Amino acid sequence: MHDLVIRGGKIVDGTGRPPFVGDVAIDGGRLTHVGEKAGPAHREIDADGLVVTPGFIDIHTHLDAQIGWDPILTPLSWHGVTTALLGNCGVTFAPCKPDDRPLLAAMMETVEDIPREAILDGLPWDWESYGEYLDSIEQRQPAINVAGMVGHCAVRFLVMGERAVEGLASDEEIAEMASIVAKSVDDGAVGFSTSRLPGHVLPDGRSIPGTFAAHEEVLAIGHEVSARNGLMQNVLDFTRRDMKNGELLSRLAKECGNRVLFSYTLGWTADAAKKNAAHLDRVREGDLDITALTLPRGTGFIHGLQSHLPAYDIWGQTKPLGPAWNVLRKLDLPGRLAAIANSETRDALIAEAKAADQAELHWVRGSYWMGSGETPDYLVPSNRSLAALAEEAGEHWSETYLRLAEESKGKGLFTWRWFSANIEAVAEFLQHERVLPGLSDAGAHVAMVMDCAVYTFILSHWVRDAGIYDLAEGVRRITSAPARIVGLRDRGTLAPGLRADVNIIDLDHLGEGYPELAHQFPGGAPHFLQRSRGYHATLVNGHVAFEHSEHTGTRAGHVLRHNSS
Repeated sequence: MHDLVIRGGKIVDGTGRPPFVGDVAIDGGRLTHVGEKAGPAHREIDADGLVVTPGFIDIHTHLDAQIGWDPILTPLSWHGVTTALLGNCGVTFAPCKPDDRPLLAAMMETVEDIPREAILDGLPWDWESYGEYLDSIEQRQPAINVAGMVGHCAVRFLVMGERAVEGLASDEEIAEMASIVAKSVDDGAVGFSTSRLPGHVLPDGRSIPGTFAAHEEVLAIGHEVSARNGLMQNVLDFTRRDMKNGELLSRLAKECGNRVLFSYTLGWTADAAKKNAAHLDRVREGDLDITALTLPRGTGFIHGLQSHLPAYDIWGQTKPLGPAWNVLRKLDLPGRLAAIANSETRDALIAEAKAADQAELHWVRGSYWMGSGETPDYLVPSNRSLAALAEEAGEHWSETYLRLAEESKGKGLFTWRWFSANIEAVAEFLQHERVLPGLSDAGAHVAMVMDCAVYTFILSHWVRDAGIYDLAEGVRRITSAPARIVGLRDRGTLAPGLRADVNIIDLDHLGEGYPELAHQFPGGAPHFLQRSRGYHATLVNGHVAFEHSEHTGTRAGHVLRHNSS
């Protein structure tokens, strides 16, 4: 008598081999049978007509803070993700001296847009070492599995103090940092993360610690991580495609023998995929174990009447459009809707927008209407921007903006596409053998970006609708492929003996809900949520954690420590 049997589903086991119809049996949190008809069970789930896959593995999140007050880890967990990797981009909360807590919180705020007050108030801060940090997470009993990397910034601050920001480390300091990272991996970190992106800055505008660290410093750390079969994660300068920008990645893989993961986004041009692929191939120098993680759709800042307004909150401009827009910004959604319904207020808003310096409003040409239906439109052609819609309607952009806002009752949103803007280039780049789709950034930029649903998009669009991946390959790229990179030996495929992280999916009806702004973070801080449809059930370690994307109350997630099964 099995604990649970999933009956008669189309099994896509995560390895890339063709799907087959059969049963999946689970006992004691592990898979015990995958294939032909299984015996009886205490509970059975009828999966006839449904797809059965491993749980998805998200290898680029910043849930380090949110897990302190939301162990359910929504909305990521609504989209089939059963394992999330924390600690990306070099910014982590451990290791940490007590006096450095405000500094690390402030750094996370400026790099990842997570309010520092929420971080300081929402986390217990009952750790100093990385191992103690993982112990603290474990006490939160998360609904899904989490693993973590130790970040360069925290390690540098711990060893170098204020000099960590811009100073070069001495040989003694490099040795101490390498030793701390080694101890962190021994205590459970699955690897080390760093950032070479100058735009990742501290509150005073200086680039975060490690951005300009000598290669020798990172390589010394890389040797310790490699000796423990850990992962080295990196963020490059997105603006450059020269070999110097990738040299460190090549050296980590060649000289240290590291598995290397880095974030790689596409620009606007049609040849972006070819340029990125050529650069990636040069960095890999043949077959070095270097993997690029990229966004599978056009994305960037989300704005609209329910959230951020044009040219003030988000766009980094030095002045608002005018007093009327500033007043509107301070209102809640019902107040904003009432205000734009007033003809005098509307006229003032339009007049101020027309008078604004248009050179400062370049985002109008890069913003795309996501529609106002149940599902957001992420596939708007590049020639259908807000500026193009306004020209077609014979309106100023502000008139179009306000009209669409009113017609959608304030819920409709625009996306200012900063990344992966050319969907044809995205389709081409995603097919590269060493490119994985993902980069959800879950937990970061929570009031400005919402990409937790990219895994739903990968299956619903790139597999079901566009067909750039067949079902087996699409599932492999979000299950066993990221599991290998993280070093997870007991997850990512459906095979007897492995942990029972499983999705049961109605692929024909799989899709994303429309993003909505909520205020459930500590202090009422705003953040986007996005629901899903089509997930019949999601199992975590053999327990049904979500049914129809609703949490069942079960919190069966594990903290996945390095080299543990």
